[in-house]
Amino acid sequence: MKKRQLGNSGLEVSALGLGCMGLSFGYGPATEKQEAIMLIRSAFERGVTFFDTAEAYGPFTNEDLLGEALAPFRDEVVIATKFGFKDGKPPLGLDSRPEHIREVAEASLIRLRTDRIDLFYQHRVDPKVPMEDVAGTVKELIAEGKVKHFGLSEAGVNAIRKAHAVQPIAALQSEYSLWWREPEQEILPTLEELGIGFVPFSPLGKGFLTGSINENTTFDKSDYRNSVPRFSEENRKANQALVDVLGQIAAEKNATPAQIALAWLLSQKPWIVPIPGTTKLHRLEENTGAADIELSEQDLHSIHEGLSHIEIQGHRYSEQGQKMVNR
Repeated sequence: MKKRQLGNSGLEVSALGLGCMGLSFGYGPATEKQEAIMLIRSAFERGVTFFDTAEAYGPFTNEDLLGEALAPFRDEVVIATKFGFKDGKPPLGLDSRPEHIREVAEASLIRLRTDRIDLFYQHRVDPKVPMEDVAGTVKELIAEGKVKHFGLSEAGVNAIRKAHAVQPIAALQSEYSLWWREPEQEILPTLEELGIGFVPFSPLGKGFLTGSINENTTFDKSDYRNSVPRFSEENRKANQALVDVLGQIAAEKNATPAQIALAWLLSQKPWIVPIPGTTKLHRLEENTGAADIELSEQDLHSIHEGLSHIEIQGHRYSEQGQKMVNR
């Protein structure tokens, strides 16, 4: 798989990464451990060198899983993890106090079976802790060799600028896809100006852009999409028009809707690296295949024209989740 640089940081990763959250958390029951390890190693065999986790995924079990899966080829991959929640549990609220950041770093290093974290994100901006203190703490961890690069997740422009002034940010991770394009307004221009890479999570709209979800789909009771307004039955029905357009374009390119959605993201900027997640080997193969799809100017124009009259319905987060997004 082709490689990309995340901004001006010198951090080189595969053009597509693997978001590992869903193997342990969020989308129903956790994947059986050996099956999950096999999937992660299969991603590496297909050229993926960028793996995303967080202490909050599980909590803790996802980091442990990733550490075991990647141990045989640790020096050939880039591992990203995150800090920022009390006891690693989002429902308990935010905690980016310097002493807590250090505690998380030490615990994550053990679970990941490594001596350094390649990319350490603040999971959500903590309004109670000055960004200068957060960035300063990560800067110290970098000086100590425990962290290689600093990142932010779901941060707004002001937070990005404050942090970057203290410790250069390698990457911002936020949601971005054909059904959530808000980052185009302020975030992408700021990242381009500052030389920061962008790592879109949920690049397939939490599965919706694959075409495998419709108004009749039912989710496991532990699947967090049950609480997402955009996934109400009514909104899924309304948003089907987007998938229909993707399907038409995919058919012309002998591809799948998911592959077109990922190829579209890759075509936006050379420093964008999406991290689609999956628990299924055939979906992994489908996603990695998107890195080989070239969209022409005409293809991009067709996508733009096809989607320009479609208004996506429903918020992307529950009310509680939205409160943690820094804009």
